[in-house]
Amino acid sequence: MRYLHTMVRIGDLDSALDFYCAKLGLRELRRVENKLGRFTLVFLAAPEDAEKGSGDNVPMVELTYNWDENDYAGGRNFGHLAYRVDDIYAVCKRLLDGGVTINRPPRDGHMAFVRSPDGISIELLQDGPSKPPQEPWVSMPNTGAW
Repeated sequence: MRYLHTMVRIGDLDSALDFYCAKLGLRELRRVENKLGRFTLVFLAAPEDAEKGSGDNVPMVELTYNWDENDYAGGRNFGHLAYRVDDIYAVCKRLLDGGVTINRPPRDGHMAFVRSPDGISIELLQDGPSKPPQEPWVSMPNTGAW
């Protein structure tokens, strides 16, 4: 397992970048704009980490700017922790066998979400290409929120 990023929702992209980059000193590594989904993702890293590259080989903060929402109440601004795993099905099976609810099953062989006992969303991402879809994951519905 390898730590990837922490996601934080932001209400104003310019002021967030001013804080995280100009003031705190993080560096922008990459940006994804999704016009259909109406969101922008900006991945930031500490300067020493940024020197190691711009891919998932460095720990990052993901700023998520949803174009149509700017007021996050009740802690909705914190998104999730993300980890890359060698075998998403094996990890989800181990968690399920341990009594953990799989909130978003890995139906696509690539991504799943679970929650910690304190309600923190954890995103699990398959390392490399997605695994072929398989049961019981394909038929498993989403449970709760993540």
